[in-house]
Amino acid sequence: LLFKTKTCCSVQLGINVSFLSARQCTNGHLMCAGCFIHLLADARLKEEQATCPNCRCEISKSLCCRNLAVEKAVSELPSECGFCLKPFPRSILERHQKEDCQDRVTLCKYKRIGCPWQGPFHELTVHEGECGHPTKTGNELMEILDEMDQNHKKEMQLYNSIFNLLSFEKIGYTEVQFRPYRTDDFITRLYYETPRFTVLNQTWVLKARVNDSERNPNLSCKRTLSFQLILKSKVNSPMECSFLLLKGPYDDVKINPVIYHFAFTNENNETDYMPLPIIDSVECNKLLAAKNINLRLFIFQIQK
Repeated sequence: LLFKTKTCCSVQLGINVSFLSARQCTNGHLMCAGCFIHLLADARLKEEQATCPNCRCEISKSLCCRNLAVEKAVSELPSECGFCLKPFPRSILERHQKEDCQDRVTLCKYKRIGCPWQGPFHELTVHEGECGHPTKTGNELMEILDEMDQNHKKEMQLYNSIFNLLSFEKIGYTEVQFRPYRTDDFITRLYYETPRFTVLNQTWVLKARVNDSERNPNLSCKRTLSFQLILKSKVNSPMECSFLLLKGPYDDVKINPVIYHFAFTNENNETDYMPLPIIDSVECNKLLAAKNINLRLFIFQIQK
């Protein structure tokens, strides 16, 4: 119990699976990776210096180091399996839950022809022996397969759209770096903006905001980023474009590709704010905790 107390995260006051990656402040207080990133993101939103919850010394990615001894020790501490509720050393818990646990959630092998069953692994053999899907008629299976084909078709539309865009004559891309700024309002709000950059012989700027400029995004558990593409140079005729943002070459943030379309003119040179398709708030916190946000922008000019 004493050892567990000494290795508790200073923020959540409990040992979490994410504690397998442990950070410590300059005075030795411990933080799990998830809480450490959350503290940095909160500080960015509040325009404050992030501090250790215990001693209030400054913390940052450069000031805080990993504690490998604690990570090794914590990996051997018992943790409860989420399926069978039995304790296992953290170092083998993931493998146990994926491969060995008899209570892990499993899908029927006839899922490919529409069986919706999911249940504990130890019931799988009995279920598959009684599953009615292998005995369905051809017409019944065709209805199921048609529905599955429709879902697959939607997934493929995005990839086909990207492949189609890659055949365009005018394609440009660049690495963009969003830098944090504050508004001049009485209650300042965080926003991001890139330096001007050139793509397809035009000058552009990207802006981004947190939770659509919500007044106190630091008080919300759900965090999102939205962005806006702005054409800064003058054009002789409307410039119709498709564009998308992807993660930069050195970042590990998870972004789902989404293609946006807009016709830029001198009078209408700014898109609406569109959601940056980050998969969840954890990934958003990773971006907010970073000094700058580095992404890759692709622009495809549509020729008339």
